[in-house]
Amino acid sequence: MTATSDESVQPAVAGVRVDVGVATATGRRDSNEDSVLAEGGVYVVADGMGGHDAGEVASATAVGTLRALVGTVPELSQVVDVLRGAHERVRDLPSHSSRRPGTTVTGVVLTEHEGLPCWIVLNVGDSRTYRMVGGVLEQITTDHSEIALLVARGLVPADVAARHPRRHVVTRVLGGGASEVEPDVWLFPVSPGDRMLACSDGLTDELTDRRIQAELRAADGAQEAADRLVAAALSAGGHDNVTVVVVDATVPRR
Repeated sequence: MTATSDESVQPAVAGVRVDVGVATATGRRDSNEDSVLAEGGVYVVADGMGGHDAGEVASATAVGTLRALVGTVPELSQVVDVLRGAHERVRDLPSHSSRRPGTTVTGVVLTEHEGLPCWIVLNVGDSRTYRMVGGVLEQITTDHSEIALLVARGLVPADVAARHPRRHVVTRVLGGGASEVEPDVWLFPVSPGDRMLACSDGLTDELTDRRIQAELRAADGAQEAADRLVAAALSAGGHDNVTVVVVDATVPRR
């Protein structure tokens, strides 16, 4: 269940140390189409699109492209450029049907802005990135999905969205049939006690945000938190691949 990450490759941001936990499971699927990158200040999860050709190749291609950010202190524009490059590489993958390979991607990159350590949160698709500080969990990313649009427009109640038949239809991915992609990126300071979570929808399909928060609160370290979340998703049904990256950051107090 536990995947590997190279915690010896710490971020290049001065004074920041991280504790990283990575866990993944195939669930009830035949293979695991999720990919992960967790080293050198880059902590992302990519979920190859189910039903598309070579989803596992698409997700691996995306995180392989994002590896260019490892050990750097990038600007927002650099992260956007790398994501657009990942889109082009996934889009160029060979396909043997009318459905092109595609993948979601979400997570965080550590950087600096005006002398302060900051998170760059990135997202394309319906995988998610959360932040927990002071024991309170907050979803940072916005799902790029049909159901998220329907909820935002008041056409579907939020409490039934998790059971809606269109909940897995994504509106934005790396690759697929679109010629271009517009990734979401956010920048905000790292706070003492930040616990960041990036996950594929195999976690959020099975666990409510309240349950995710409880599991994160119960774990002392990042690896324990990652293992607890994946185990809970499997116990709840584990219908899909589930992958999580948990990042605890320690920053010097000013």
